Amino acid sequence: MKKVLLLAILCGFAIPGAMAQTGFGLKAGVNMAKMTIEVEKGVKTPSHVTYFVTAFADLPLADPFSIQPGLSLQGKGAKASIKEGENEASVRTNIMAIEIPVNAVYYIPAGSGELFIGAGPYIGYNISGKYKETVNGKSAEEKIKFSGKDKDMKPLDFGINAMIGYKLFSGLLINAGYGLGLADLNVDKEEKALSNRVFSIGVGFQF
Repeated sequence: MKKVLLLAILCGFAIPGAMAQTGFGLKAGVNMAKMTIEVEKGVKTPSHVTYFVTAFADLPLADPFSIQPGLSLQGKGAKASIKEGENEASVRTNIMAIEIPVNAVYYIPAGSGELFIGAGPYIGYNISGKYKETVNGKSAEEKIKFSGKDKDMKPLDFGINAMIGYKLFSGLLINAGYGLGLADLNVDKEEKALSNRVFSIGVGFQF
């Protein structure tokens, strides 16, 4: 009986200790997004600069590994522009998506903090979008439809991502990442696959 009570007490201390190791964090920053679009010669495709905000949990497995599930608001899209003589035109695609990434993370002690690297899959859902076309200074916008028979783009996205960064013992962190979209967002099967490519850099805090 005493052994049973002792085991119960030890378990009672061990469970809160394991829970205390779980970390939570928030990070935000800049996305430099592109899409796999076909363009004619002379058309430039610079990165579309937008933003991201991600809340995440850090669940330790076995030192120095963790699993990081998260919930993220991601700006994505693409830009294309061309100039011929006095005429110039540009097209910008703005997409806002909700994503759930799940990364495996490896920590390496370094100086006053830890270097971390990670990778894993993500699944996302496009919630809003716009096309903006500008010709010789005159602009027009149109919403992107993600549902219905006449939708412009598929709403469901998925892919893999990778990240690298540094976390101070205080909890402050800086990280860079890359998202490789694997889903074909194009509704027309006869056209080239349309998928996301996103490089990001940001700062955050983990507690």
